Amino acid sequence: MGNGFVNLKKVGLLFKKELRFFFFSPIAYIFICIFLILVGWFFFSDFFLYNQVDLRVFFERLPIFLSLIVPVITMGLFSEEFSVGSYEIISTTSVSLWDIILGKFFAVVAFMIIALIPTLIYPLSISFLGELDFGPVIGGYIGSIFLIGALASIGLFTSALTKNQIVALIIAFAITAPVCIIIPLMKWNNLIPMNLMWLMDFISVESRFGNIAKGIIDIRDLLYFLSIIAIGLYSTRLILESRK
Repeated sequence: MGNGFVNLKKVGLLFKKELRFFFFSPIAYIFICIFLILVGWFFFSDFFLYNQVDLRVFFERLPIFLSLIVPVITMGLFSEEFSVGSYEIISTTSVSLWDIILGKFFAVVAFMIIALIPTLIYPLSISFLGELDFGPVIGGYIGSIFLIGALASIGLFTSALTKNQIVALIIAFAITAPVCIIIPLMKWNNLIPMNLMWLMDFISVESRFGNIAKGIIDIRDLLYFLSIIAIGLYSTRLILESRK
């Protein structure tokens, strides 16, 4: 294993290797297709229900779908390598832990951004039906990238914890479900006491992501996602370091 410094060339090589793996993985394609079908079905259902030229409801639901898909994509990044022994081979080369972690992290983020590209047809198509405010649309996609990064860092961390991909997936869901799914659903159904609302807004992805999706770029919301990314990646490094 190399020193603790980041070698951008090695990160780039590992990034290409992991991204190539995603594009040749039928499992990844299957779940991305499921993701796009679900997103598309809910988008058109909501559009015809509300008959409004905006993507507000689309971006309200997107964090839920991303929190279900990204852990599936990340669950085998380390756990599969542990189970087949390939990680031990990589760890004996000159690459550093940060090279490995960042290469995998950026590959997941890039793959999920590519998966989001087909959804651009939604704002483009409804813009022909009325005057669409593209500010919130741009904000929504920027927020999606930050959210993908946060979920990817959590997925890397949980994948580094175990050789079992399913266990890694369950742990990732246990971490992300409360802030991405449970709290938003409770808020939408008025199940959160008013005296706890401030706390739920503070920890919930829905409120942070929602601000960005409205076109409101607040440094506190960006720091929320960047903090999760930093903690997730650093925790992954600590776990991998302990395996030496």
